[in-house]
Amino acid sequence: MSRYLDGMEFRRISNLPPYVFGEVNQLKLQARRAGEDIVDLGFGNPDIPSPPAVVEKLVEAARQEKNHRYSASRGIPNLRKAIADRYQRRFGLTLDPETEAITTIGAKEGLAHLMWTLVQPGDVALVPEPSYPIHIYAPALAGAEVRTVQLSLDADFFERLREEFAQTWPRPRVILTSFPHNPTTAVVELEFFERLVAFAHTHDVFLVNDFAYADVHFDGYVPPSLLQVPGAKEVGVELYTLTKGHSMAGWRVGFVVGNPEAVAALAKLKSYLDYGTFQPIQIASIIALNEEDEYPATVSAIYKKRRDVLVDGLNRAGWKVEKPSATMFVWAEIPGPYADMGSLEFTKYLLREAKVAVSPGIGFGPSGEGHVRFALVENEHRTAQAVKGIRKALGKL
Repeated sequence: MSRYLDGMEFRRISNLPPYVFGEVNQLKLQARRAGEDIVDLGFGNPDIPSPPAVVEKLVEAARQEKNHRYSASRGIPNLRKAIADRYQRRFGLTLDPETEAITTIGAKEGLAHLMWTLVQPGDVALVPEPSYPIHIYAPALAGAEVRTVQLSLDADFFERLREEFAQTWPRPRVILTSFPHNPTTAVVELEFFERLVAFAHTHDVFLVNDFAYADVHFDGYVPPSLLQVPGAKEVGVELYTLTKGHSMAGWRVGFVVGNPEAVAALAKLKSYLDYGTFQPIQIASIIALNEEDEYPATVSAIYKKRRDVLVDGLNRAGWKVEKPSATMFVWAEIPGPYADMGSLEFTKYLLREAKVAVSPGIGFGPSGEGHVRFALVENEHRTAQAVKGIRKALGKL
């Protein structure tokens, strides 16, 4: 390092905490290098292939030289129309693809840059916690103060949110939600969003709903959209992605839909920052949205089978866990005899003794302590292998 940079403080990232998952990933890597067979249920990286017709369209579009040029930061018009049509079919909502929809390079990029347009130093954002890390750090990196609202499966989250809003000064400018929720798998009915939209209108606060798990659900539960509530577009936006339901994680295709002023602000910012996703990916994504409405049901059925193998197996082993009704995760309270270990040490214990990798709850915030998160990203056979290893590990203490 040059003398100039020696001891230099790097802006914006200096206050980021150490990435807890990095320690677990390093131990997992060491175990695999030592020849151990680790069942990885830690990183939520979908293993289900993308729709074949979408892949074929990508190949076709990539062979056309005209598609190798810069694209549009807002997303090509037919892709924005496709997301509007998807919302019409799925939720009965009318979106103007010109003013109420923008394509993003995955939902994480969309959320991070959206927060640049909504908050600045001196502003406050309310965020559920435990939390997918970008939900906390997107507003924080934009300079805002983040106030967290504890989210649990056994309490009224809206009331907690209302109480935190009332005792926060300056009043929060943004409320961020994400249901179905990662990591806790908590879900809500439309009534929750009705209360939230009414609250936003009364208190002049903007709503952002990360709807990443819109299409992964089970047992008859169907996640509602924030935008189904009359008046929601006046006070909020929603993020939608092809990552989960269409199993297109590496493609990096997401959308921000809803409030036209917020969409326009994000479009203006992105015009300075990027030229959008590689155009063949956008063209193929049109096929995903227009012709693959049934694919999310296929994906959900696969995750449901894995969920049942995991949860039923854990319960038989004496680890009492509830079945989630959405997402590709299982959120599990650490069994009583092991609770004193804390989630990070318990995660290391499972890795060492069960040969199973999970995510420690503390990595999702202080409220996540006492839990671990399983990702349903291994097939049923491998998931059963993980359960067998966990059963043996639980019997050692």
